[in-house]
Amino acid sequence: MKPDLFQAPDYYNLDDLLTEEHKLVRDSARAWVKREVSPIIEEYAQKAEFPKQIIKGLGEIGGFGPYIPEEYGGAGLDQISYGLIMQEIERGDSGVRSTSSVQSSLVMYPIWKYGNEEQRMKYLPKLATGEYMGCFGLTEPNYGSDPGSMITNFKDMGDHYLLNGAKMWISNAPFADIAIVWAKNEEGRIHGLIIERGMKGFTTPETHNKWSLRASSTGELIFDNVKVPKENLLPNKSGLGAPLGCLDSARYGIAWGAIGAAMDCYDTALRYAKERIQFDKPIAGTQLQQKKLAEMITEITKAQLLTWRLGVLRNEGRATTAQISMAKRNNVDMAIHIAREARQMLGGMGITGEYSIMRHMMNLESVITYEGTHDIHLLITGMDITGIPAFK
Repeated sequence: MKPDLFQAPDYYNLDDLLTEEHKLVRDSARAWVKREVSPIIEEYAQKAEFPKQIIKGLGEIGGFGPYIPEEYGGAGLDQISYGLIMQEIERGDSGVRSTSSVQSSLVMYPIWKYGNEEQRMKYLPKLATGEYMGCFGLTEPNYGSDPGSMITNFKDMGDHYLLNGAKMWISNAPFADIAIVWAKNEEGRIHGLIIERGMKGFTTPETHNKWSLRASSTGELIFDNVKVPKENLLPNKSGLGAPLGCLDSARYGIAWGAIGAAMDCYDTALRYAKERIQFDKPIAGTQLQQKKLAEMITEITKAQLLTWRLGVLRNEGRATTAQISMAKRNNVDMAIHIAREARQMLGGMGITGEYSIMRHMMNLESVITYEGTHDIHLLITGMDITGIPAFK
């Protein structure tokens, strides 16, 4: 087991833009990742298992709904703090960050924003500590980038709703206590429903044989005539805009998280290049390796500036969906490119579990696809600047 020697790059002194609270939150998350995630994550990725023992710690560092008000069990932090926590967790592993951001932005966020007071008090405090774990059901077997065409539906049966359908590629599904499920009513309007484990007809089969996000638990949500109490409907927002609002929050977290993965790959490659001797000198002294490293730190710095500014806009309530799409697309693409370049710098050692790079590279193949594919986010930007949707 190798020690975690990670040192975060800050080429433009961006710490000067952070408050003392921001730095304290980030440093606490960073120390926790070094202590609790780094020593075990390669083993869990190799055996394709989520390390459930870290759930309590994720709650303690603010990994679950850090921006949720304290009255509901959250930390009441701002959006930059949320981003920095996601950055540090994904520096450890994208799958662990997926668990964290699903809980925060796709489960706690809709209950907080779209739920009523009774729902907030019932679920949010337990979700904040990890006593309850949740998942988010939007994607279906036949509808990923086109969620508005979903088939999952519910009917009003008088004293309850009857839910039928299926969702897939759902992070946390196999062990989630609750699921925020998006389904159409009899008029075709999309609503959110809180589904609890144990409801008859609700099953969550696990997805196996993944080459990516191996330390994350992924599954399906199957609804076979599930009776849902009427009080489990999220009352304060409906339509496709409701789940897309949750995805804005999650994609914002991904934009920060991808920087963490990129920083880890860069830091690993830089340290290796200084230590690896070929032709009587460290490979860090060769032009091609310096080109790779210089381009890596340049792209990381640009991404850091992009997300910091986006965080300011989020804090002010001015960030648009299209701006979030740009940051998610840019930063994940940046991270996956850096992972591939870093892997080459390590040669054959880069494919082994002795180093984190290959795991990051495989994980990022999922991150570049989920919550809006690379190409879909490009079209969101295109639609925003031209006013013409190109999806159809």
